[in-house]
Amino acid sequence: MFNSPHSGRAYPADFLAASRLDERAIRRSEDTYVDELFLSVVPLGAPLMRAHFPRAWLDVNREPYELDPGMFDGELPPYANIRSMRVAGGLGTIARVVSENVEIYAQPLQVAEALDRIEGVYKPYHAALDALLQTTRQRFGFAVLVDCHSMPSSVRTAPGRIRADFVLGDRYGASCAPEIAETAASILTGLGYTVARNKPYAGGYITEHYGRPAEGLHALQVEINRGLYMNERNFQPTGEFIRVAADIVAFVRQLSELPDGGLWPVGLAAE
Repeated sequence: MFNSPHSGRAYPADFLAASRLDERAIRRSEDTYVDELFLSVVPLGAPLMRAHFPRAWLDVNREPYELDPGMFDGELPPYANIRSMRVAGGLGTIARVVSENVEIYAQPLQVAEALDRIEGVYKPYHAALDALLQTTRQRFGFAVLVDCHSMPSSVRTAPGRIRADFVLGDRYGASCAPEIAETAASILTGLGYTVARNKPYAGGYITEHYGRPAEGLHALQVEINRGLYMNERNFQPTGEFIRVAADIVAFVRQLSELPDGGLWPVGLAAE
């Protein structure tokens, strides 16, 4: 199954009113059109889950309570994770900044507002995602989650190296069987793209949380270079969008042909 947690483009009016950013600037952290690029997986028989709410409003690729106490008016609950690296960077469950460290809010946010987003949207989103994965595993004996994202074209995999077209993240081998990541990289390379593994994106909370290969649950994060398919200044798709979408169809078709012998839970595979 496929998931696009950062492609939401429905910005609540009260959120925009509370922000110090204009409607274009606030979209900088958005994975624009990623859900549409992967929409073709549905006719192939794979479910696609996608967020309609924006990442700047609520990030479901974080722990449920990764919150920065400095951006709230009021005291956070004691179970909040206030010391994670993502919180320090301003990109917690409720983000403080968009890309390039641009502050979102003009005034401190009420704690109750943050908790309402988590209880009312974050938790139902993950409940639905988990249910789809469990249903898939029950039906087939295992499940593969492809978590779909995009990255700025300026991102480099290492100093001085060329910009990758795709970055595949499997938490350095911890979130999926090696055959999945290796096959995915081989397919994309065969389609003419440059591919990096785990650097600079090894996979976020979703990949880490749901990727449990020993239990037959595999998760792979896919980051697509936005410069391949869109104009990053005006957020419009380019003429290459159709080609990239067609290549993703080919990618999904070939990845689905991967022999499943190594994807079953350890206990079942040994029987």
